This record gives sequence, structure tokens and C-alpha cells, in this order.
Amino acid sequence: MFKNELVIAGRTFRSRLMVGTGKFPNAKVMADAIEASGAEIVTVALRRVDINNPQDDILKQIDPSKYLLLPNTSGARDAAEAVRLARIARAAGCEPWIKLEVTPDPYYLLPDPIETFKAAQILVKEGFKVLPYINADPVLCKRLEEIGTVTVMPLGAPIGSNKGIKTIDNLRIIIEQAKVPVVVDAGIGAPSHAALAIEMGADSVLVNTAIATAKDPVMMAQSFKLGVEAAVTARAAGMPGTRDHAEASSPLTGFLRNE
Repeated sequence: MFKNELVIAGRTFRSRLMVGTGKFPNAKVMADAIEASGAEIVTVALRRVDINNPQDDILKQIDPSKYLLLPNTSGARDAAEAVRLARIARAAGCEPWIKLEVTPDPYYLLPDPIETFKAAQILVKEGFKVLPYINADPVLCKRLEEIGTVTVMPLGAPIGSNKGIKTIDNLRIIIEQAKVPVVVDAGIGAPSHAALAIEMGADSVLVNTAIATAKDPVMMAQSFKLGVEAAVTARAAGMPGTRDHAEASSPLTGFLRNE
């Protein structure tokens, strides 16, 4: 039975939409957009904030009683850098949740599977709840799940591309096989993309660029909230299957026939 709530590592969230904090025109717009999104998990790049300063422009907008602040290791080029950033976040008092990103190529920002796996092994052993950003690779997803990551976060398309779900076949396999939540991360450029991911069976989606760079980020955040909620409701209702042939919605009953 599909439930509306999202559960990660035993923690329950009402929203299946996660949002990021980058690229907004200012901190006020960011805060208003986060509120409008209804999200309860908010990612923040450790390289962009002073994690030790609660008055940091970004951090002071995120109420820890309302949101789970999910630090990410964006910008890390290898496992060692990612692990160092995660340890800095925990030392500063953040909860031991980390969105693991290892992207050695700054142009395409595609995740390094080998370095990501190495970092995940270390961080899981150190007690972190690891949410790894990865290519839509079903085998890698299973390996990460086996070592104890609390989600897998396969990409839909390259970060910031807004191209939507371009890895749909692999995502279907990942969703079918996963025993941890599947969060589609990166490339989601419209509420319809987010809805598609949820309708396919993904547990959550993470959106940043599409909201932050919209003409009206607050309105776009609300649009994503509604799109995700619509897909969640559709799954709870029990979506009908597809078929390869037509089936009349009003079957012939014999009332209209040639005499």
C-alpha cells in the first residue's frame, strides 16, 4: 500500500520534494521559495556557506525546527575531499546526514562512481546517513545500498540542464530493485518532470535550478509542490496500467444498431 509520507533512515517527512539553495537571486527569495515548496529537506553546499556561523545569510533562513538541513559535498573532486567536507559539517554541529557528491569534471558535473563509492564506504562506517548523487546505474545503486547508504540519488539528466528524465529506462530498473528510497536528482526542469519521476515509482525528487532560476522562484516552487502532490495522490489512488490496444470508455451495449 503506497503511503503519502517519505521515510528515510527511520525519519518521516510529509513532503516528497527536496529543494536546494543555490542560484537564487537573494536569501529572501530563497527562503520564500523553500516555504512555498512545502519541502522539509533542504540541501546546502558546504563550500558556499560558513557552516560555523548561524548568521550566515543562507543558514539563518533555514529554521532547523522546520527543515532537515542536508549538507552536500558539491565541488568535491575525489573521495578524500568529500569525506573532509562531511566531517567539517558534523564537527560544526550538523546532523550526520550528508548528500554525497563527487564531480571531478566542473563542466559536465557528472558524478564519479568510483570515488563516490569509496567516500560512501568511509562515511557509512563513521556513522553518517549517506545520500549519494550518482549516475542512473542500477548496479552501482545496489552496491551502495549494500554498504548502507540510506538512499540512492540517480540523476535524471546533468545538473542544471533542466532536460527532464533522460535516464528513464535505467531509473525503472533502479526503482524496481531498490530497497532504500530512490530520489531522482538533477536535470528536473519542470513540475511535469517531477511528477513523472514520482509516477514511475521514485520516492522523492530534488529540485534546485528550475526553481531558483525561474522568473518567479516562489511561484515555481509552489508549482513543483503541486506537481509532486498530484503524482503522489495519483499513486495512492492506484494508477491504471497501460495497454497496447484501444478500449472504449463507453462499451457498445446494443442500443445503437442497424435494424
